[in-house]
Amino acid sequence: MGQKLRFDDQVVVVTGAGNGLGRSHALHFAQRGAKVVVNDLGGSSSGQGQSQSSADAVVAEIREKGGIAIANYDSVEFGDRIVQTAIDAWGRIDVVVNNAGILRDKSFHKITDEDWKIVSLVHQYGAYKVTHAAWPYFRQQKYGRVIMTTSAAGVYGNFGQANYSAAKLGLVGLSNTLAIEGRKRNIHVNAIAPLAASRLTKGIFPESFFTALTPELVSPLVLWLSHSSCTETGGTFEVGGGFYAKLRWERSSGKVFRLGRSISAEMVANHWEEISGFSQTSHPENITTSMEPVIENINAGPSKGGNRFIDVDVALSQSLPVYTTSYDEKDVSLYALGIGAGANPIDNKGLQYVYESHGQGFHVLPTYSVTPIITAIVNNAVETGKLGPGLNFGLERLLHGEQKTEVFYPLAPKGTLKHKTRVVDIFDKGKGALVVLETKSYDQSNVEVVRNTLSAFIRGAGGFGGERGPSGKRNIPPQREPDQVVTQQISENQALLYRLSGDWNPLHIDPAFAAAFGFERPILHGLCTYGYAARHIIDSFSNADPRYCKSIQARFADSVFPGETLITKMWKESQTKIVFQCEVAERAAVVITDAAVELYLEIPQKKQQDSPLPKEQSTSEEPTSERAFIGIDIFIAQNPHLAKTIQKTFAFVLDQPKSNWIVDLKDNPGVYQGEGTADCTLSLSETDFMAMTAGKANPMKLYTTGKLKISGDVISSQKLTFLQQIKPEELKEQIAARLASRNKIPKSTQVQTKRESCATTVFTNLAARVVDHKNHYAGVLVFRVTDPDSVWTVTFGEKGKVEQGEVEAPSVTFTIADQHLENLARGSSPGDLFQRGLVSIQGDMGLAKVLTIFNGLI
Repeated sequence: MGQKLRFDDQVVVVTGAGNGLGRSHALHFAQRGAKVVVNDLGGSSSGQGQSQSSADAVVAEIREKGGIAIANYDSVEFGDRIVQTAIDAWGRIDVVVNNAGILRDKSFHKITDEDWKIVSLVHQYGAYKVTHAAWPYFRQQKYGRVIMTTSAAGVYGNFGQANYSAAKLGLVGLSNTLAIEGRKRNIHVNAIAPLAASRLTKGIFPESFFTALTPELVSPLVLWLSHSSCTETGGTFEVGGGFYAKLRWERSSGKVFRLGRSISAEMVANHWEEISGFSQTSHPENITTSMEPVIENINAGPSKGGNRFIDVDVALSQSLPVYTTSYDEKDVSLYALGIGAGANPIDNKGLQYVYESHGQGFHVLPTYSVTPIITAIVNNAVETGKLGPGLNFGLERLLHGEQKTEVFYPLAPKGTLKHKTRVVDIFDKGKGALVVLETKSYDQSNVEVVRNTLSAFIRGAGGFGGERGPSGKRNIPPQREPDQVVTQQISENQALLYRLSGDWNPLHIDPAFAAAFGFERPILHGLCTYGYAARHIIDSFSNADPRYCKSIQARFADSVFPGETLITKMWKESQTKIVFQCEVAERAAVVITDAAVELYLEIPQKKQQDSPLPKEQSTSEEPTSERAFIGIDIFIAQNPHLAKTIQKTFAFVLDQPKSNWIVDLKDNPGVYQGEGTADCTLSLSETDFMAMTAGKANPMKLYTTGKLKISGDVISSQKLTFLQQIKPEELKEQIAARLASRNKIPKSTQVQTKRESCATTVFTNLAARVVDHKNHYAGVLVFRVTDPDSVWTVTFGEKGKVEQGEVEAPSVTFTIADQHLENLARGSSPGDLFQRGLVSIQGDMGLAKVLTIFNGLI
């Protein structure tokens, strides 16, 4: 702005102008041509007494410098007299600066009615009276400027200033409303929260601060907001010590409960992080925008219900994260072996599923498409502690009820698939809920090739009053002998082989874990049985060519144990539909029911436009961890919100070759090379790290197989999911530029403080409980606590005790991070911690039940 801001021929009223801020404002206005009414009662800072000397001194100072001013000695409660002074002297009024104020600072329990009333009288009522008296003149001349003086104490609160804070924040509300009412008549109203040296702040700040916080640093903002060229209105500004900033309301994204359902205090508590957290926010500008979530909720119609396990409205409106997987002939062959193909190595039918150079073609079984989806769902549950948005339960409550696979085009022997999963239905089954998940899988040309529908029964999640959903069987075998029967004995180690395709649940391999869930021994994966049945039908009715399979669906009725004999009975209902069921010979139990396969009459072919997109030209740039971390550094710089929301620091310790990296998303966001203490440390080989960041290695598989070790705040590692959003190909040029300039990764100099241990508190409190339970359990338990490290021995029986240190040959050894020990003591499910790999058990697995006594120790 080239021209100097002037107020020639304008009349300005400044209240409390005898000292401090008011005096500074009055002098500044007068220097720029304004005619100033210098109002000051002349009382003390607490509102006592009266004198004309302060106002007179400022008027004299203005006149000595060639300005125009007149004094007024009225209390602001007589605002009409103050404004009349301006009208009598100059016939108009253009600007009102409500600056007058007093203090009566006392802690709330010591405040008297008089203390409260007089502070409100001067600040709030006084501002009202002066502005109200000027308002008719502003309206008539269609011009006016008003400044309200609020305070940081009003915005943020301050000990000993309850009366002052209440009055000052009230001025913000008054300012906002008058800005709305005055806008159409060119009346602008703003509020300032100044930090300046005055008689009201003397003694509050150190002398060095007091001398630096001059009122003259506040007045420039007041002048600008009062000028005719300033369009700002309805704003609130912090100012002082050379700092100028506008304030606005910020609101968390919040939690919306659809109307029509009972909302309890427990529901509010369960969603408190969404309600009170600021990871996602909005900034309502007016009362209309502030009401938008409520209006949208009303317009959305009645809630479909829910409880602490399932929010039906959220689950049905949001999708799970998109998941991308790549596979090759090795993965396909391993899966085929996992579902019993190739049991007879000279059977030509079985070889086509496991031999990539088979003379009649290497074919992918359609049920293979389920494995990456189940892996994605399990990984999401492990990382977040719940199945998906609105599905607030762990895997321990989930029973796989039904599965349907629809094949639009045969799967290629190798390729990349993108999987999009959403909840399509949720039904209330009384004691449980039925959640139906649909996953659409797309190839590299973005053509949907397979669609899988998973129906999961969630124990204990029903009773919310929702629809019960369809009932009864759809695929009932006819009352006649089956057209085909295939009998195949399942190998004793079949579950060990099938799990290598991605389902790492210990229920299928760990005898003690299976026993804890009521099984005599580990059970076979339900989807393994599903694959067996699909293969039997394909071999029997489509000449062992899986490309004719259009769909397969089944309901899981009972468990299957490795070593049992599976009988698949098949009835040809039509030329393209086969109804089937599976039984176990040894127990005469039906294990798959309500099942059918549909076949194509001709193998579906992709249209010309559906052909895959040409591959990108290969590059000689060899992927390395250095390139990967440069890419992460660039991504962090491009997404500054990550540091604000994650607030954790991660150390990556790589070997083969060795290197150390710090990913700081807390104090100094970015990536640094070298060692440093972090909240969470991840140790793995460079090869596995590169495979993991490229989406070729499953982090959960790396973790459970010991290839990835996590220490420290293990839960925080779940926040590294943002790494999946990084697309190295899009950052290729930037990475190359960084390498060319040698502007790579700076060395690490940061050091973080480790968390304080809770183990001593937990085990001290456990000692009394062990005495109470000395006859409930038997054995000697060792607890190895990590980050920070400590070891504890717990002995049950007549000599029940808890002591620090380790004994030889304990009954069982538990390894758990201190952070998760705290979670266990605060009520986390032991089963959930085990499922997520957060507690390991060596020894007598039956003693895992002891972990339940930790509940409530903190």
